[in-house]
Amino acid sequence: MEKQLTPQESLAIISTMIEKTKHSISDKSHYFLLWGYAVFIGCTLQFTLKKLEYEKHYLAWLVTVAAIILHIAFSIRDSKREKVSTYASDANAYLWMGIGFSFMVLAFIFSYMEQGWRYCFPFYILFYGLGTFVSGGMLRYKPLMIGGGICYVLAVVAVFIDYDMQILLTAISIFISYIIPGHMLRMEYRKQKQVVS
Repeated sequence: MEKQLTPQESLAIISTMIEKTKHSISDKSHYFLLWGYAVFIGCTLQFTLKKLEYEKHYLAWLVTVAAIILHIAFSIRDSKREKVSTYASDANAYLWMGIGFSFMVLAFIFSYMEQGWRYCFPFYILFYGLGTFVSGGMLRYKPLMIGGGICYVLAVVAVFIDYDMQILLTAISIFISYIIPGHMLRMEYRKQKQVVS
């Protein structure tokens, strides 16, 4: 017969699982940094090329091809190292997979709309915010939640500014929601490793 857990024991188990997932995600902060820097470079490069009146300024986004290749390499490496998969880490993986597919669908939709690209960045900022806010909530990691919350505000602001400034605003949103929290997670993970060793 299974032992009935007290409410305190149940909470302790849940807290332990969250901490394990948090450590797992902080160990994988390279995903936030990879995509943060890829999108940041894409935005700033597109903005610069557009200001230089280069007709094919959108080619700046070829940087994402390199990011996809690196992401796949990281995933293969991490799957070999990972011993235990938790429910929260699986949920987080599916969240980001869903957001990735959403970006692809949005890209397809906007490419078929007349002047569709002029409206894409508020939606992209919104999805960046959704991903970081939910990940931050699952991990109980406030910098991600704050970054996600700021993205929601910036998505609304983006509607009222011209296309070129939307590109720069997207770079700012990525810096706040991915790059800063990604570096914070990386530092936290390194501190934890030093304490353990």
